[in-house]
Amino acid sequence: MRAQHPKKKPGFRGRAPARENRINEEITEPEVRLVTDDGAELIKTSVALARAKEANVDLVEIAKAGDVPIVKIIDYGKFKFEKTKKDKENKKKQKVIHVKEVKIGPKIDTGDFERKTQLAREFLEEGDQVKVSMRFRGREMAHTEMGKEKLMEFVGLLDDVGTLDKKPVLEGRQIILVIRPKGKKTGGSSKSTDEEDAAAPDQSEEE
Repeated sequence: MRAQHPKKKPGFRGRAPARENRINEEITEPEVRLVTDDGAELIKTSVALARAKEANVDLVEIAKAGDVPIVKIIDYGKFKFEKTKKDKENKKKQKVIHVKEVKIGPKIDTGDFERKTQLAREFLEEGDQVKVSMRFRGREMAHTEMGKEKLMEFVGLLDDVGTLDKKPVLEGRQIILVIRPKGKKTGGSSKSTDEEDAAAPDQSEEE
């Protein structure tokens, strides 16, 4: 005889996902710290729930201090809307640091060198980091030390707006260094960009 399995109740979809902020009966601790316009008070959770029901709104957990939830009596829909709005505003205020690249060649002439320096200055003044690279072709690899000197001269001309963040490093056939805006520490959200490729084409030449 085939075993019969109990049928699921109509509309059953399993356990609902946990809320980011608990509300009403989801708050199970015996006491809560209720925040109002007049300050905060430590009261029994049952009392706080009764006040929320009397006001026809919700008891919402906004934070937790140790074992005592910090709550407010507020409409949960309004609370969630305001929180989402605030999170979006904070995200907009976050500055994304772009890393702009300026390419120079070991045989770069004075005019191009000054133009590239000015381009890097503009990037730094906008708050972006600048990656400076110098690629060597063919027999130019025998003059990497001269290349490093040229790069340090480049950094020296930007001393008033930038600080050397990464010293010149030879990676394969190119030397790379990074300059950050003066007064800004390394870290935060950084994002590379290719805008500089169009604005600052590689000036390296082949022998």
